[in-house]
Amino acid sequence: MTQGKSAPHFNTLTDRVRYYTSGLTTRLGRWLYSKGVHPDLITVLGLVIVAVASVVIAQGHFIAGGLILLMGTPLDAIDGAVARAMQRTDRFGAMFDSTLDRYADGFIFMGLAYYYSEQGNQNVMLLSIFALLGSIMVSYVRARAEGLGLDCKVGLLTRMERVFIILAMLITRLVVPGLWILVIGTHVTVIQRVWYVYRALKQQGDNSR
Repeated sequence: MTQGKSAPHFNTLTDRVRYYTSGLTTRLGRWLYSKGVHPDLITVLGLVIVAVASVVIAQGHFIAGGLILLMGTPLDAIDGAVARAMQRTDRFGAMFDSTLDRYADGFIFMGLAYYYSEQGNQNVMLLSIFALLGSIMVSYVRARAEGLGLDCKVGLLTRMERVFIILAMLITRLVVPGLWILVIGTHVTVIQRVWYVYRALKQQGDNSR
């Protein structure tokens, strides 16, 4: 009796989405590469779209800002697909992409913080700042872990989950509940990742602490 192919295991929502969209993104990446489009150009274009959305958000037009972000979201996968199509082997592309992702996070939460500051709502402005801090720290812990040779993609809110929450809270205008979810979820994720690294290093025999 022939055994069916086992379902792949996904550690994160990002891995799941990339798996099920890989066929489409691969074809699109090959087509764009054949047209001479460089992946770094797509990465920059994605940041420009986020910057435009952030200005719109700062004016209080949350639904419009969310829709602009939604239109630019696929670019985050397409730049990688083009890089694979061109068989890019240098490590600059990944670093460049991660750097611009952090700027994108900053733009969005700065837009929200600016809007609520202008409305005189200092509490939600601070909430936006704490959400930004959590988002940055989630990525920072992963980067530091990779420097120690660990693939640290664990945790409650990876980038894909955070993007979905941001889109949902803007389009539904449930911004304050969304910010609370981001604040709590990101800082829980930081703790999860730090604990993961601690345990992994202990298993490797790191007894320096």
